Amino acid sequence: MGVADLGLPVDVPSTALFTDHYELTMLQAALAAGTAERRSVFEVFTRRLPEGRRYGVVAGTGRVLDAVENFRFDADVLGFLRERGVVNEQTLEWLASYRFGGDIWGYPEGEVYFPGSPILRVEGSFAECVLLETVILSILNHDSAIAAAASRMSSAAGDRPLIEMGARRTHELAAVAAARAAYVGGFATTSDLAAGFRYNIPTVGTSAHAFTLLHDTERDAFRAQVSVLGQGTTLLVDTYDVAEAVRTAVEVAGPELGAVRIDSGDLLLVAHRVRQQLDELGATKTKIVVTSDLDEYAIASLAASPVDAYGVGTQLVTGSGHPTASMVYKLVARAESADPQAPLVPVAKKSSGGKTSVGGRKWAARRVDEYGVAEAEVIGTGKVPQELQDRLLQVELVKGGQVVAREPLDVVRDRHAAARAGLPLSATQLSRGEAVIPTEYV
Repeated sequence: MGVADLGLPVDVPSTALFTDHYELTMLQAALAAGTAERRSVFEVFTRRLPEGRRYGVVAGTGRVLDAVENFRFDADVLGFLRERGVVNEQTLEWLASYRFGGDIWGYPEGEVYFPGSPILRVEGSFAECVLLETVILSILNHDSAIAAAASRMSSAAGDRPLIEMGARRTHELAAVAAARAAYVGGFATTSDLAAGFRYNIPTVGTSAHAFTLLHDTERDAFRAQVSVLGQGTTLLVDTYDVAEAVRTAVEVAGPELGAVRIDSGDLLLVAHRVRQQLDELGATKTKIVVTSDLDEYAIASLAASPVDAYGVGTQLVTGSGHPTASMVYKLVARAESADPQAPLVPVAKKSSGGKTSVGGRKWAARRVDEYGVAEAEVIGTGKVPQELQDRLLQVELVKGGQVVAREPLDVVRDRHAAARAGLPLSATQLSRGEAVIPTEYV
């Protein structure tokens, strides 16, 4: 089975239907009104961070670039829209030649963000920009939520590696995106082979309880695994009695046993007992891996334990209680007419209920203190102050419809580590609080 069989973008499939019905009906009405070609500026931002979170993580940008590049209305897609009567023939004719030809600027993937941060800016005609709203939000909201949870977990884990193993806890394609976002947030490996194939993330895995239960004895199961995977493998030791399993594991694999995995019980207590037992048996270099519904709080609680690595599933792929970043895609400026030279006019939603927005095409910079630590997210629509010229956050991602900023995932991962390190120390506290730095509008 290849990537195409998994529904992943290898043969450049269209992403045009990853959108909402009303995007196309807005397009149809704008075409009829003569306003579709007005130059427009849309921005992606969030009005607030998830409750208690101190910072957000930009993730999914690389996937957004792929989605924009593959946003094409091919014959099958047009046939579906025609059959359902979604839009009229004139609109279908316009869609048939659709190619995004505008510009996209944004925070580089892996960067941190705060309330109001214009993490993505999409510029072009209203018609070409409005169609991208849903697919962009779908990717950024999901991936940024997972990356933020991963970042908190990796911060809590310190130097101990984290294994992403949530594929069985979410949609099969969401699992691939989640593994990518987790890697951005600081995870070292994934159990998901599709993610390894698609994004070159290191994959790991050995055996489950079913493998032990398959064999007549636990010793037989361990022998079978070691004979194939070698002494450096990881043996699962909590199917029956942990102490007996550890003893058997060392007898079978010898003191060079790579690791044991604990998947249940009081992990803090069991880990200490297992470490003591391994040392007494001479397996002083054998590592301990723990799994079992971990989140950032459970990981932090194990900081003083002799655990060497953590495997995280459900809590990671669900954003550890916050499965979306609550980002929105709003029109913030538009031209007075379809004339390419017409000036841009700031626009913004002003209704009550906490859903107001700030109009105007924005720049963003992060002001730092004398020690180089971030102290404010500064956002403006006018001239950039001289002292912030070299602190601007947005970079060019797409120019004239052409992607100009693809980069290796390891670069993104390293960027996030550096961005998080540049925040005040309180950013990594797990206690609930407000954004670690304020957002200032100038």
